[in-house]
Amino acid sequence: MSTERSSPRYSSIDVWNAEDIAESIVESQFAAVAAVQAVHKEIAAAVVAMHARLQSCGRLIYVGAGTSGRLAVQDGAELAPTFGWPEERLVLLLAGGEKALLRSVEGAEDDAEEGVRLINQHAVNAHDVLIAIAASGTTRFTLACLRQAKLQGALTLGIANNKPSPMLEEADHPIFLNTGSEPIAGSTRLKAGTAQKVAVNTLSTSLMILLGKVYRGLMVDVRVVNEKLMKRSEDILMQLTGQNRNDARDVLSRANGNVKLAVLLFNGCDFESAKQLLNKTNGQLETALQHLAAAQSTKA
Repeated sequence: MSTERSSPRYSSIDVWNAEDIAESIVESQFAAVAAVQAVHKEIAAAVVAMHARLQSCGRLIYVGAGTSGRLAVQDGAELAPTFGWPEERLVLLLAGGEKALLRSVEGAEDDAEEGVRLINQHAVNAHDVLIAIAASGTTRFTLACLRQAKLQGALTLGIANNKPSPMLEEADHPIFLNTGSEPIAGSTRLKAGTAQKVAVNTLSTSLMILLGKVYRGLMVDVRVVNEKLMKRSEDILMQLTGQNRNDARDVLSRANGNVKLAVLLFNGCDFESAKQLLNKTNGQLETALQHLAAAQSTKA
């Protein structure tokens, strides 16, 4: 596998000074980002397919082991506070379970039976989307999850840094990140990990934008779970409506902290009508405002 090969570029890295080591590793990170840029069309196609499945129902499922699994879990865990993604529509499957977040769990990545069991336990089905990540493209736990989910009708994405590999051959949407050999041979927490992080970040963020969770570059579905996010919600509402902070805070309170509802309230909509309008437009604030303006124009 290319990620396991030694690189002549770094063959004497252990005798370099600290500045040269740091510079070369940073340099390798640019190569990792370039590997993602090279497949942006494949990523975009996957996002369109994900959007079609997840517009009204279905779950987003992340699967991985080791570094790949931790990156997957990190990306998924950030969707709820940032974009208001429902927690009941998120499944995070890490080989070895939660304890593998903090330390290596020996043998977990080779447990294919556990992968199948978890997919069955969560009753994965045709409404769901599964993102499987493995630098090798052969990790038994991750590959078993992908195969079982696909068998049960889920849309599958496979992200790998080696080709050919069964994960890329079997996924509905294969994404090959051609990062090549690592500065330290086989240490896929380096270039491969960076490329995976950029890829899943691009996938999930692009999906959330298509789902209407971003309006005018702002996270209008942000979940208010602390003081910092409350202030951010107020700032967003002030920017979108031109209102002062006190009024923004008052209307956000009436909207139960929902920025989209608060924008519609500021535009003359009552609470229940605003909720119905967002449901009707699948949460697309721009479309909801257009419908509201058209209804107000007709009444006038």
